[in-house]
Amino acid sequence: MKTFDSHLYPILEVMKRRKIDLVVLSDIHLGTRGCRANELINYLRTIKPEKIILNGDIIDIWQFKKNYFPKSHLKVIRMLLDFLSKGTKIYYLPGNHDEVLRKFNGYGMKNFKISNKVVLKLNGKKAWFFHGDVFDITMKYSKWVAKLGGIGYDFLIRMNFIVNRFREWRGVEKISFSKYIKYKVKEAVKYVNQFEEIALGIASENNYDLVVCGHIHQPVIRDQIIKGKNITYLNSGDWVENLTSLEYNKDRWNLFEYDPNNFRHLKKETNSTIDKSTNELFLLMLKDYKS
Repeated sequence: MKTFDSHLYPILEVMKRRKIDLVVLSDIHLGTRGCRANELINYLRTIKPEKIILNGDIIDIWQFKKNYFPKSHLKVIRMLLDFLSKGTKIYYLPGNHDEVLRKFNGYGMKNFKISNKVVLKLNGKKAWFFHGDVFDITMKYSKWVAKLGGIGYDFLIRMNFIVNRFREWRGVEKISFSKYIKYKVKEAVKYVNQFEEIALGIASENNYDLVVCGHIHQPVIRDQIIKGKNITYLNSGDWVENLTSLEYNKDRWNLFEYDPNNFRHLKKETNSTIDKSTNELFLLMLKDYKS
């Protein structure tokens, strides 16, 4: 695993922000008690990215009705809006916990875009970014679904929606990774391995050099030879347990891992709850960006 070389940045205190070409964040789960927003705020305060890819499950809309949204969670959104106002390009790729945003696929304003997937050319290599929750159905039902690379990721998203609607109609629980967590560790490991292999296989079939996912909360960077070609699989992890992100800078990928010792001189954020409706919160989110 390639990880962030923390000794190069001994203490991230009052110092210039690190310039980074691209940062990938996923599975933040804002709006849930498990979200480590304060740690993410510390991280965001120390970077100056040219591009950010929010690779799904940023706001946990499944939990949003419970009226839990601390100031620190709103602060994360405001910081992202601040990046936008200063010229950072942000791609928002919805996941299963914020899948309602998939209806806005293709929507964009200024330097912000919502999309189901993004393909970027990085140092001459094609990098495919997507959340990855559609593979839950791929692995649950049949092997032939895993060979749909030629049909495309958008088809998998539609299939994911249709199957889960059918399961909902039957009164059956939606398919998601959380269900696998309830199984034995052995089964969870098997799921992760399947997930990575399917992602790599579809990337190979579509001539991508890199495939970048979230969803399974398993941060990693690894290479695999498929049909004589090297494919790199990357997962940005999460901000619930692992506190990780992917950083691409000067043609090199690194897996950043949060270490509180490197941020101990930064002012600690408060974590009191905001008593506002969803609509009021949304208006607050956009206020700074529109001004």
